[in-house]
Formats: sequence, C-alpha cells, structure tokens
Amino acid sequence: MRISSLEVIPYALPLREPYVTAAGRLRSREMALLRLRSEEGIVGLGEAVPLSLRGGVGLERVVAELEALGRSDSLDEERLQDETLALSRPARCAALTALLDLRGRRAADRDDSGSPAGPVLCNATLSAGDPVAVAAEAERWADDGFESFKLKLGVGDDVGQVRAVRQTLGAAARIRVDANGAWDVETARERLAELEAFDVELVEQPVASLEELATLAESSPIPIAADESIENRSDAARAVAMGACALTGVKLSKVGGPEEAIEIAELIPTYLTSALDGPVGIAAAAQVAATLAGPESGGSSLAHGLATQRLFADSVAAVECELRDGYLHIARGPGLGVEIDEDALEAHRL
Repeated sequence: MRISSLEVIPYALPLREPYVTAAGRLRSREMALLRLRSEEGIVGLGEAVPLSLRGGVGLERVVAELEALGRSDSLDEERLQDETLALSRPARCAALTALLDLRGRRAADRDDSGSPAGPVLCNATLSAGDPVAVAAEAERWADDGFESFKLKLGVGDDVGQVRAVRQTLGAAARIRVDANGAWDVETARERLAELEAFDVELVEQPVASLEELATLAESSPIPIAADESIENRSDAARAVAMGACALTGVKLSKVGGPEEAIEIAELIPTYLTSALDGPVGIAAAAQVAATLAGPESGGSSLAHGLATQRLFADSVAAVECELRDGYLHIARGPGLGVEIDEDALEAHRL
C-alpha cells in the first residue's frame, strides 16, 4: 500500500493507582502512537507498547524503528513480517495494526466495511496489594457488572488475596491468578495446592519457562495458562507438544500483532490480554477477541483481559471502545473505530 506520510508520537498515560505485579510497579504507561496516511488522505492508527519491564525493548528503540519505516513510500503486511527488517514485536504490532485500520477505513469509504463485532467478555484486572484492599477493589468491579477477576500474585500475601476476594464475592465469581513467572516449580506447587480450595479458574505463567510449566502441569490441581513464555506460533506449537499449558494469554505487542495472535489461537485456546495498552491497542485486541469468539472458532467463553482502560486516569481518545456491564463494546466507527483527541494527545506527548 502506498503511504504518503508516517508519524510517530510517543506518549504516556498516568494510572489512577500504581499498578503492582511480580514484574514491577508502574505509575504510568509509555507507548507510541503510529499514524499512516494513504495517498487518498485516509489515516490508519497503530500503537506500540514496549514491554521493557519484562526484558523487552524500550520506547526509544521502538520509536526509531517506526520512524525508519517512513523512508519507504509503501508498506504491506509481507514486508513488515520479513525477518530481515528486524522490527521489534511492539513496532511490528503498531505497523500491522495501522495497516489493518487503514484498510478498514478505506473499505468504509466504499460502503463495504460490515457491521461492528459483538461485545467482548472481560475480566477485572486487580493490582497486587493488601488482601482487604484487593477484595474491596474487586467488589467495585463486581458492582459494575464484572464476573471474572484476575489477581496478580508473586508479591505479598498470595493466598490471602485470593481468600479475601473469594469470601467477598462468593462462589459464583470466576477467579484467575497471574504470577508473571515469579515462582520456581516447588513454590508454585505449594501455592497452587493452597489455592485449590478457592476454586481458581486458571493460573497464568506461574513459572518462567515452558519446560518448568510442563513439569508443573504434571501435578497442578489448577489449569495452567502461559503468557510470557509464548511469543509466537512456534512457541505455541512447542507448548502443546510438551503439554506445558492448557491455554495461553496473548498480548498483541508481545507477539507482534493481530495475525500472529490468531495463528497462536489456531493451536491452543487463547484469550487476549492488555499490556496496559492505549485505546488503539485495546481496539485492535478487541477485534481479535471478537474473532476468536465467533461461531467459526467454536465461540470461546473465556473472559479477555482487555478492561484495563479503567486503570488509567486519562485517555488520548475522543472515541474508543466502551466498558459496560463487564463487556468491552467495540467502537462503531470505520476500521478500529478509534478517534484521537488531539489536545489530550498533545498533553501526554513525551
């Protein structure tokens, strides 16, 4: 596709409260917005979320990679997937998402864009903390219609947090936990044995590697999901062959974009999760999640971790996906449906 201009805007959104996980603590999320403009003047939006807390590339490199794409007057999916281009996964995700959005907006101009996908079932995402405070926050999410709750473990009183949330919300609530690979195998065995009494739906990335997951899976009383240890289709295939996990979470910036996420989902049950994305990244993930929930894919009932816009104190979008009654409702506009609030973007620009 011929591109008349490319713009990269690094920005940061502040969180309402510090976001605490076993991987670290965040007070804001840095990311980069990508704008691709076609020869017709149509603009497609993409977003890169560097995962530097998890050992990934930083924002400066991602911005440089995206700006380098502007040296060419055309972009397409095949070129962006070319390994010789050496794009980091967050940068590839942003570029592929922007092309996806641009194509959707062009199709809308031709009146063949189709109707918006249905709403996406989401889990509440709770920061690690004091059990009483975590349970109180879970109750606030429940009051807003959420029925599935993800607790961050691996720091503090793990069992106490799960016990408090279960006692507060009752037996009907779905509780999943995520240790971000913080435990070794023996610690994980001990924790999962303690958590079994609280009817935990799944444990995400309890240990770091696929080999450790496979060892733990032999005796785990709770279904195991991967996250950090599956970054592409090849990892997913290896996880299935090893019996390392029953399912996996996928972040678009982690795997390199929507296409890779769908390819992973072809091999293993998959739910989408947020890397604390901005509005563009959430919209792209929501469309992938809606695809996975469609009848052609078996209609997955897994809740997705895409309700994280609630964690931010502000947004750079004038129009974005809407959280309502435990579901993420996809914006009705063309392409991803996101429209940028220029004043807000300028206020949060880095």
